[in-house]
Amino acid sequence: MHLRLSLVSLIAQQDSGNSGGSTIQLIILLMIPLAMYFLLFRPQRKRVKEAAEMQKSLGIGDEVVLTSGIYGFITGEEGSLFWVEIDDDVQVRVAKAAVQGKVNTSAADSATDEAGPGKNTDKSIDKKSDKKSDPS
Repeated sequence: MHLRLSLVSLIAQQDSGNSGGSTIQLIILLMIPLAMYFLLFRPQRKRVKEAAEMQKSLGIGDEVVLTSGIYGFITGEEGSLFWVEIDDDVQVRVAKAAVQGKVNTSAADSATDEAGPGKNTDKSIDKKSDKKSDPS
């Protein structure tokens, strides 16, 4: 009698549909790496590829921004290094990987064009020029 009850309970467990639930769990488990690839790895590879192409396209005379936030013009190139002029007669040597991007000079030119000729759009420069011209 005891053997019959255990067989009946075993058959009832198999017919309860547990195999369908485990199939869904397996599908979800296999979808996680796929989702990680499309959400994490693939966009990162794309950004690295774009950065490498941008660094290859840089040349002498280009205005760039460094990862430290410093703006300057490329004045020379030595292997994996750039010489960047950040002020008059001030040049620093930086790694090519430290160049974050190329500055879009056409956007800056259009901002000055909208302000009109002779108008300065940078308030900090106005303050400096006011201090210099103030005789007292």
